Amino acid sequence: MMLFMTGVRAKVTRNGQVSLPAELRHRWGAESVLVVDRGDYAIVRPIPKDTVTALKGAFAGPGPASEKVRAAERKADAESESRRGSR
Repeated sequence: MMLFMTGVRAKVTRNGQVSLPAELRHRWGAESVLVVDRGDYAIVRPIPKDTVTALKGAFAGPGPASEKVRAAERKADAESESRRGSR
């Protein structure tokens, strides 16, 4: 994974528009960005054209079986009840 830690100065117009440098636009390949306001700074993240496809690899796989999840929840509930009863 490449990590870029360089800052780029961008001018804000009177209308509040910010132009991103061509280098960033080309590297990101995004037509739109998400701006996250963190109080004293902002985070600018590219938004993929196809967000579903972009997330597909990150969340691929079958996940846990529902029976295993229900069994774990029942066990946690039983342990919680036994702790309450022993007080």
